[in-house]
Amino acid sequence: MKRELVIGVDGGTESVRVGIFDLKGNEVGEGITPYKTYYPKPGWAEQDPNDWWASLAESIKKAMKDANASKDEIISIGLDTTCSSVVFCKQDGAPVRKAVIWMDIRSSEEAEKMAATGHEALKYNGFGNVSAEWMPSKVLWVKNHEPQNYHETEKIMDYVDWYTFMMTGKNTGSASTTTLRWYYDQENGGAPEDFYKTIGLGDIFDKLPEEIKYLGEYIGGLTPYAAEHLGLAEGTPVGQGGVDCLNGMIGLGVTKPGKLALITGSSHCNLAFTDKSIHKEGIFGTYPGVVFPGMKLAEGGQASSGSVIKWFKTHFGIDIEEQAKQEGTSVYDILNKEAAELPPGSEGLLVLEYWQGNRTPYVDANVRGFISGLTLKHTRAHIYRAIMEAIAYGTELNIKNFKENGIPVEELYLAGGATNSDLYLQIHADVSNLPINVPESNQVACLGSAIMATVTAGAYANADEAVSHMVRYKKRIEPNPENHEIYKLYSEQYQKAYPQFKEWMHATSKLDGIAAEKVVKQSV
Repeated sequence: MKRELVIGVDGGTESVRVGIFDLKGNEVGEGITPYKTYYPKPGWAEQDPNDWWASLAESIKKAMKDANASKDEIISIGLDTTCSSVVFCKQDGAPVRKAVIWMDIRSSEEAEKMAATGHEALKYNGFGNVSAEWMPSKVLWVKNHEPQNYHETEKIMDYVDWYTFMMTGKNTGSASTTTLRWYYDQENGGAPEDFYKTIGLGDIFDKLPEEIKYLGEYIGGLTPYAAEHLGLAEGTPVGQGGVDCLNGMIGLGVTKPGKLALITGSSHCNLAFTDKSIHKEGIFGTYPGVVFPGMKLAEGGQASSGSVIKWFKTHFGIDIEEQAKQEGTSVYDILNKEAAELPPGSEGLLVLEYWQGNRTPYVDANVRGFISGLTLKHTRAHIYRAIMEAIAYGTELNIKNFKENGIPVEELYLAGGATNSDLYLQIHADVSNLPINVPESNQVACLGSAIMATVTAGAYANADEAVSHMVRYKKRIEPNPENHEIYKLYSEQYQKAYPQFKEWMHATSKLDGIAAEKVVKQSV
């Protein structure tokens, strides 16, 4: 009997992952192919869309072989990619220059000028700082600094829309990407033309997608060229793609208000649905229809979370690498075991996890990491645990901000690197006093894309029906009430730290530059 299978594509920062799933959510095949990131200057990051296209074909072929699948078993393709990875291309999709990807922050001056306009569109930034990561900042930089490339550009697309254009020949924009990072406002006429004119991009509209479609909405079938390149059947249905973290919400089973999707990795991403329009400082959004029509999304997050834990392991766990190898375990496992023996609060330690600044609620790139309370008793394990606790305090601050602004959060749904540590999960549950649900599949973006592919194909009527058949959970972590009472005290101190030390941290973060200037002057 012929199987019915869907493809979920997840175009990430380092590689493109393809998962092939059946209609019960079981992954039957997987393919991963890396591609190169170019760093021409500090703060710049680019990728070649041609590499994306070649890697996609390779990943699909690997996954098809792994699944022992035939072309006629694939009933649809769903996609997600990084967001604000901007492609400048000709009418046929040929890149004019390399794509300026999401982490590129060369356009900080353009972002500052955009913020200074005070335009109503900035409500999506919580009326705060504008990120150099967002699409208009990047496009304005190219127009200002590479006018010839801007003039030659006939289409401007986000990564996921370039993929679907290359697959179908249809130039559509994702309601997810355009709303999340392009200031597209579905409730008030779409693209804010006056905003783009104000910032100097009034001529951009002939270059933008012709039609905006919702996540999973049918775009078209694979063209003969795309089908041959990808090794699939001509006409295979392709649904509108979305943003990796938003498709990850679906893969976590978060489709209604009351649930918070906590997607962890180098950073923490906090995402929650609401039926209210809320635009406040410290909250990105609320974005209308960014995942589902009629539903609004609130966004928060931490710039550094897993990256701080990795930093600590790299620099302070070197001496236990050999021990880990001999025991057949990892350095993280040994650090977790040591930290689990300590009480909540790490015996008086408090850390601010601002190694890369603060994303929300303060949107402040000029604060830095902070460790307070050190004594001669404290060990490596104390600091390691205190870092995990600090990340949980930061998450709790974002949850508190959501709740105070009418966005319900009743339980957490967590995926990513944090799922590898039971201690880390328990700390999060205890600090926020909320249960945590962990899915069977940790590749939630890929699964979310596959789920939407089933909707595109008509196998399920909507995302909720598909989720009920395709998402399962392997564990649920309940909070410890006694630990929560202790953590409340530390969490309150954490929340006092930024207002009290903000200016001090700003001044301190400038000292390295000042010192470097003095060294240069002395050496002349």
